[in-house]
Amino acid sequence: MSSLSDRINRLSESQTLAMTRKSRELTAQGIDVINLSIGEPDFDTPQFIKDAAKKAIDENFSHYTPVPGYQDLREAISNKFKRDNNLDYSPDQIVVSTGAKQSIANVVLALVNPGDEVLLPSPYWVSYYEIVKLAEGIPVPISSSIENDFKVTAAEIEEAITDKTKLIIFSTPCNPSGSVFSEEELKAIADVVATHDELYIICDEIYEHIVFEGKHNSLAIFENVKDRVITINGVSKGFAMTGWRIGYIGAPDWIAKACTKIQGQFTSGASSISQKAAVAAINMDPSCTTEMRNTFKQRRDLILDLLKEVDGLKTNIPEGAFYVFADISSYFNRSYDGTKIENATELTMYLLNEARVALVPGDAFGEANYMRISYACSDEVIRESIKRIKEALDKLK
Repeated sequence: MSSLSDRINRLSESQTLAMTRKSRELTAQGIDVINLSIGEPDFDTPQFIKDAAKKAIDENFSHYTPVPGYQDLREAISNKFKRDNNLDYSPDQIVVSTGAKQSIANVVLALVNPGDEVLLPSPYWVSYYEIVKLAEGIPVPISSSIENDFKVTAAEIEEAITDKTKLIIFSTPCNPSGSVFSEEELKAIADVVATHDELYIICDEIYEHIVFEGKHNSLAIFENVKDRVITINGVSKGFAMTGWRIGYIGAPDWIAKACTKIQGQFTSGASSISQKAAVAAINMDPSCTTEMRNTFKQRRDLILDLLKEVDGLKTNIPEGAFYVFADISSYFNRSYDGTKIENATELTMYLLNEARVALVPGDAFGEANYMRISYACSDEVIRESIKRIKEALDKLK
């Protein structure tokens, strides 16, 4: 509508949430749809975390919370950063928000001026691009490919930097590709960033606990950039707490203060009960996440084996998270029953309508020849969904 602001008219709906909405609408009509579009563990929140939340309710933690988060939670996060990541963030350098998405938005709004360029190694999580637009920055994708495991190199980042570049945003493990950056790869990126004054980098580590090979590495361990890295994390993925809405940052003091200032005018502090639940999660030995991680690894191996039987679909071996980012370009310019497929969006809509499987097209993540498949579901659902996908794709000639 013409009465809406230019800001909202420029903003696109999240394609992951849009596909989830469409699948729910079909399900509400009684249609059997398998939803592989959403990035959410299918596990329930562990009992010890729920018990902490119940205790907080009984102890009347039902009032407004400090804008950056309860002190005990920020202390727990500070200890976690040291224990798990070898990072030194004091409680004053930590801001707790209503999910990691708000944490990212706070940082972008705090740093980016209109016209500033923000580098987005691609594929990138859908909301990075739109959050940059909301801040009136200019998103600058840096493309990668399945041949290099979807990891942009330090040299490619260096080549993309201009005198307008203010920020870089990327994730490891990566949503949507499942790629995990090694310590050596991160060091090379850090060395590039260190040579450019006033260049900052957001390292999104929300999938930290879901790494199958090797170990998770944090960018902020490198001394030459630690004062220009903002580390993003939360409890949603590793502890199956998506609905609790708790994310957080570790950042230089002045950035943390700026994010607190922004948040104070938007949402104030995050939910009191959720914060107390998060204290229990973060204080727990991270080995409590091992069982879930091992289950996701088994599912990854299962879905990759099944996808090998789908002619024309190309995959790599993701090392973390719970997604496969598959090259589907061989199906473009094919048709079935009067429907011609010309791009990833049309293919995912075809699979929704023909196979009753909801997936997300790759252009949502900056790569037009791919689609994201989430395997955050049971083995039975994985087998059925790939069977449906194969049958539908085989019809395209």
